[in-house]
Amino acid sequence: MSLADSDHELVVEELGREPTPAEAALFENLWSEHCAYRSSRPLLSAFESEGEQVVIGPGDDAAVVALPESEDEGTDVDADTNADTNGDDSQTYITMGIESHNHPSYVDPFDGAATGVGGIVRDTLSMGAYPIALADSLYFGEFDREHSKYLFEGVVEGISHYGNCIGVPTVAGSVDFHPDYEGNPLVNVACVGLTNEERLVTAEAQEPGNKLVLVGNATGRDGLGGASFASEDLAEDAETEDRPAVQVGDPYAEKLLIEANEQLVDEGLIESARDLGAAGLGGASSELVAKGGLGAAIELERVHQREPNMSALEILLAESQERMCYEVDPENVDRVAEIAARFDLGCSVIGEVTEENYTCTFEGETVVDVDAYFLGEGAPMNDLPSEEPAEPDTDLPDADLSAAFDAVVSSPNTASKRWVYRQYDHEVGVRTSVGPGDDAAIIAVREANTGLAISSGAAPNWTTTAPYDGARAIALENATNIAAKGATPLAAVDCLNGGNPEKPDVYGGFTGIVDGLADMCETLSTPVVGGNVSLYNDSVAGPIPPTPTLAMVGTKTGYEAPPLEVQPTAEGDSELLLVGDLALESDEFALGGSEYLAQFDGSDQFPALPSDEQAADLVGTLASVADDETTLAVHDVSHGGLVVALAEMVSDDAGLDVSVPDVSDLAGALFHEQPGRALIQTDSPEAVRDAFDDVAPVVSLGSTTDDGTLSLTVGDETITTDATEIRDLRATIEDELA
Repeated sequence: MSLADSDHELVVEELGREPTPAEAALFENLWSEHCAYRSSRPLLSAFESEGEQVVIGPGDDAAVVALPESEDEGTDVDADTNADTNGDDSQTYITMGIESHNHPSYVDPFDGAATGVGGIVRDTLSMGAYPIALADSLYFGEFDREHSKYLFEGVVEGISHYGNCIGVPTVAGSVDFHPDYEGNPLVNVACVGLTNEERLVTAEAQEPGNKLVLVGNATGRDGLGGASFASEDLAEDAETEDRPAVQVGDPYAEKLLIEANEQLVDEGLIESARDLGAAGLGGASSELVAKGGLGAAIELERVHQREPNMSALEILLAESQERMCYEVDPENVDRVAEIAARFDLGCSVIGEVTEENYTCTFEGETVVDVDAYFLGEGAPMNDLPSEEPAEPDTDLPDADLSAAFDAVVSSPNTASKRWVYRQYDHEVGVRTSVGPGDDAAIIAVREANTGLAISSGAAPNWTTTAPYDGARAIALENATNIAAKGATPLAAVDCLNGGNPEKPDVYGGFTGIVDGLADMCETLSTPVVGGNVSLYNDSVAGPIPPTPTLAMVGTKTGYEAPPLEVQPTAEGDSELLLVGDLALESDEFALGGSEYLAQFDGSDQFPALPSDEQAADLVGTLASVADDETTLAVHDVSHGGLVVALAEMVSDDAGLDVSVPDVSDLAGALFHEQPGRALIQTDSPEAVRDAFDDVAPVVSLGSTTDDGTLSLTVGDETITTDATEIRDLRATIEDELA
């Protein structure tokens, strides 16, 4: 680790002296891109983060959002903790956070992904919340590459192992394969927690004289320099040379920490809290006191350690997992220690909150003495050049429709992800009403009689083609997923992933995804309440696509939702409608960013999106229609286009006999990926048309059958297949990895 010359000059000017080795290392990590957002913070003001529902927005360990109050709101006993989480009639809150663990997952896919889960769960704990759901969005190189499959299998195993062991269900997410992730995969994990206004804790130190207490696993030498490692391009030898920077997780200790944290919050023993993540104890403790405008005095030798002869710098910066830093009133320290001992967790009183500087001593010698605010906020922001991305040429393939159907439906990007989510326990906690594999998951928040819909993901093909419009489309697609379950978007968090920002074309693409995501979320009145930025996702293979993962939640009364698959009905009793397809109105189909073009090496412009007014009205109307009793099934249309959505709706019990309106561009009609579209099976088609009048076009495609067959007619061609054949096509990942 080494502090950049320009940063070194600023530190010397502020301190009036040379920094100590521990101070230099602390500044190098906390002023890294990973911690200080030096290249991205100037862009993030584009996001609207306020709203009546927002209790705590960006800047804390996790955001806090109030759920809509319900007339039937009641109390509920949490199945895992036996704790009454809303017994005092306080308003119910959820917490939302998202984290990236990209570089660590390349070096060590199992531990890198596992500790990503552990970190975002501890962010949830530090707000006084109990974790109730996880969503993971994963991005790898081309599926037919052995190294991609190695990383994919390791990451999924790491996530499933950690999440299953701690008893938090993984209910949503996405998996994408793209050649530009070959040298740098992405692992983005979101967590939703549950709390209320009486239990809320923040990461802002409250009062000088309070003690700083470290609870959890002992500190070792793992993860040293992790924040710095995450802020540089991956080198060719990263898998071996950077392994010491990857943390090692212990989910069983995390489970104990979850339950201990719940007890501490129940008894009101915590004044403020911060989990130990990037930059370890130095990062957590300095950020905690800086946020409160205070300082700290820490004695590093008091930290409980698992390795001998650790230096001050190692104790300060190690990113050993499953640790929390608490601010505790001196009168409550003994009780905190008792609870830690009950859960077999280490506990050390490492110092106290002070009025002034952040100081650390080690065996009587002062090794750090700096202003906490300068340490956390003093890093200068980068003013980087930016280039607008070039628009793609139009080079359309002339593919046989039947062959194109098979290729797109069986692509790893659009194929079933059952191989992934069957490894996750998505029902633990008995809150999951709709699990993975649907447009959005639904978690039952019985405390507020509310169904919480969760959707998470991005679309690298879209944002490679058009960073700004692709990011707008990602926000609209996640909102459409939520609306398809009858829920209304409430809030979102984002994980903004990009390559080396010092390259003007890369920074231009990154700027585009920030602005696109921000604009569509504002259009949908969905505040972006928190997030994470991960840059320098660049390697010898080149930069990743600009990747704006969005994790969005929505709410509805109750926990039931229309299914994705069509339901069997008597002939003529239901109709299948396509809503929102703008291209069918104009017969102008753009295929840019589609899986069809990815399969056949074509290029095109990105499809037109609904206007701002159309997008907002469409999402609201779809949520209302999906919740109507005459609606039998709903499925959003996006990745893979209409053919994939139709194939996913067919089951052994019910098929579809559909016909696309006569158009000049048959491939365009079937495979374009304009978001904001949905298929609706209804026994009251006129009511659906009336609901979408002046909102979005509605086209009748056909009706259900009782033989599990998909008969798709477009122009003079008919594609016929059945549920068994579709399952075989969509089993690409399972067949390869089972």
